[in-house]
Amino acid sequence: MATTEVILTEKIENLGAEADLVKVRAGFARNFLIPNGKALEVTPVTLRRVNLLKAKRAEREARELNEAEDLSRRIAKLKIQIELETGETGKAFGSVTASDIAARIKSELGGKIEIDRHRIQLERPIKESGSHEIIIKLHSDVSTKLNLIVKAKGSDDKSEASESGEAHEEKAPGSYKGKVKAKHSK
Repeated sequence: MATTEVILTEKIENLGAEADLVKVRAGFARNFLIPNGKALEVTPVTLRRVNLLKAKRAEREARELNEAEDLSRRIAKLKIQIELETGETGKAFGSVTASDIAARIKSELGGKIEIDRHRIQLERPIKESGSHEIIIKLHSDVSTKLNLIVKAKGSDDKSEASESGEAHEEKAPGSYKGKVKAKHSK
């Protein structure tokens, strides 16, 4: 396959950022990158233009870093509480995943900021109640810690219901608590 070198004019995922000189397949450059203004052919004129692209790249990277640091401070202040459905024995029916945490952060921050679930670093989904410290990588240079409290859903309700049920049995005098005799047919 024939390859050619191009200068990127904008950041392209899995390829490079502004002002990067990259080798790509000739057809990809000819049919997609150059016609859409995402890359320039390597010529003496375009090589001089690289300095402008480098300035644009530095500006974008500085803006992304500032946004990540601001978001990091906002997330560090949050204490998110999520309820997890559990059975009578305390075993979890589900788990808290990175998607659940990302959705909850979005709702806590007013729905304006979306965090990619892949940036939330969980070894495995959370299945235990209690306090957890979650690391979120917002930028290559910025990480933050989120305080997450997982509570067992219905555990408080069931204990109150069983206490009220016991109290109800004590208040009902004369109720039959013996064994029921089974009829035997001959």
